[in-house]
Amino acid sequence: MKTNRLNRRDWLKKGILTAGGVMAAPYLGFAETSRGPLQLDVSGNAIYSPFFKEYLPDITRGFPLLEAKLNANENPYGPSPMALDALKKSAAGGNRYAWKELFQLVDKIADFEGVTPKNIMMGPGSSDLLEKTAMVLFMNGGNVVSADPAYMSLIRVAEAAGGTWKPVPLKEDWSHDLKAMEAAIDEDTKLVYICNPNNPTGTITDATELLDFCSRVSEKVTVFVDEAYLWFLGNGAEQSMVSLIKEGKDVIVARTFSKIHGMAGLRVGYAVAQETTLDRLQEITRAGMGISYPSVYAAMGAMDDVVFLESSRIKNVECREYVYEELTKMGIEYVPSYTSFMIFPIEMEGKEFLQKMTELKVGVRAFNFMDKNWCRVSMGTMDEMKLFITALQKVIV
Repeated sequence: MKTNRLNRRDWLKKGILTAGGVMAAPYLGFAETSRGPLQLDVSGNAIYSPFFKEYLPDITRGFPLLEAKLNANENPYGPSPMALDALKKSAAGGNRYAWKELFQLVDKIADFEGVTPKNIMMGPGSSDLLEKTAMVLFMNGGNVVSADPAYMSLIRVAEAAGGTWKPVPLKEDWSHDLKAMEAAIDEDTKLVYICNPNNPTGTITDATELLDFCSRVSEKVTVFVDEAYLWFLGNGAEQSMVSLIKEGKDVIVARTFSKIHGMAGLRVGYAVAQETTLDRLQEITRAGMGISYPSVYAAMGAMDDVVFLESSRIKNVECREYVYEELTKMGIEYVPSYTSFMIFPIEMEGKEFLQKMTELKVGVRAFNFMDKNWCRVSMGTMDEMKLFITALQKVIV
């Protein structure tokens, strides 16, 4: 009887491309990478669409300790002092389920958003809510329309559940091509997904145009607007689509405590939508079950710490401006960002670039958009960004 044998290199490569293997390699930044099996090219890189590919590092070389982990868009300054204080005080209650306390957090969020508690669905981070939406909506097929490139979490799960993806390339200014996206909707479309500001590009779509688009299109199909990075804008509330829910529109808005609040490891997020939409999602999934008792209290503390939020915004801008300036000195034309990360072109094969940066103990991401290679770097502390620039200068020489 003939058997297939995997050597150590093949076993490692296979393992990291499963959900378990991905989560076992946190230094790579896969915590915010799409779930499910990946389609790979001959070089072992992830293919998302004909226009969008991600370079994956060669994990068989081991997992070096990073001095600047800039590959997962984590806030290096959080959790906030008030969130940490609430976390510590509530830690002893970790033996209890947090249902009553979760209702308190829901009430607080509903008041903040100007909606009713019935318009709120909680989850352990916004990616969980994206994926639950995909599982529920696409278990019987259908397609999702989104930008390309886009944040792939919802899209990959939709495909795994039985749906298909209709990618619409971003415009030349990196904003969503709303006209083309609307034209792409057909009788099988079950969802339009928009990440604004967009990940992985860091760019934004005009709020007035997007509001008009969501208002009209939601009369035909549900529109999901992922606003994970919106609060890095000083006027984030003015840019949000949440007002459409108060108007009765079939729009879902997702937010997370992972980014501006600096709570990526504590796992709290929420969606705002029509009660009927949330009822449909919760017929199959259990909202909020994955949020721990201490995390609920940390989230309530974080919402009150406006000083920390403003400090995070300011420091993020300062680091971004520093990188802008250094890239300009190096003759690199970057894409202006509205988030806690940014992209810029690299004149190097992406896997080689990742390996060289990793050898210098700096973690970043590398993509290929429209046959051009790009680095995506998260904003860390100023010291981390200086380490990044020093490493980049050595790599691209």
